[in-house]
Amino acid sequence: MRTIQKELEPPSLTQHRKLLYADYDNYADKAALRQALVAEQRGLCCYCQSRIRPTPEGMKIEHWQCQANHPARQLEFGNLHGVCKGNEGQPIDRQHCDTRKGNSDLCFSVSDPAHPIERKIRFLGNGEITSDDEAVRTAINEVLNLNWSRLKENRKSALTGFLQGLGNAKLNHARELSKWDGSSGGELPPSSQIVAHYLLKKLKRLPI
Repeated sequence: MRTIQKELEPPSLTQHRKLLYADYDNYADKAALRQALVAEQRGLCCYCQSRIRPTPEGMKIEHWQCQANHPARQLEFGNLHGVCKGNEGQPIDRQHCDTRKGNSDLCFSVSDPAHPIERKIRFLGNGEITSDDEAVRTAINEVLNLNWSRLKENRKSALTGFLQGLGNAKLNHARELSKWDGSSGGELPPSSQIVAHYLLKKLKRLPI
């Protein structure tokens, strides 16, 4: 997970919200919404960081605070994220991200710049994502199921591949970090945040 900087919402969403009986279901331009969400998230699911594409088959549109419990927020762009399919139709122990989350509440938002999610989580060498905050740790494991074995392996493989690709090259940590934390723009590699986490730790240990 990484903090998402929310950008401009699609004009069609702005206009739709002005209608008397506007709701999420009768918003017709979800294609524009998918495009906007995928672009601001650099092509990655906001939770597991798998690749998403702006098509009905390539992603889902998530309400961080669900429509059932928070109907007033159903058309707020700040409440909307792009997520992967999360193993829809599979047993619940294999589901993850919004598919697993359903109508459950999360104790954090990945688009809250005042409380960056990067400060609440950390990655282990085996690909596990964890937190020193018990509530966040519970959300990771029980609400989002982000430590399902395949997701852990994806993160571990991303870090291993990055380290193997370095070889004996001398690394500019700051420049390399910009390729993995989203600050340089463009699409990010899947599971990029574990590499960003690794590089940030290295930067902190470098002499000033």
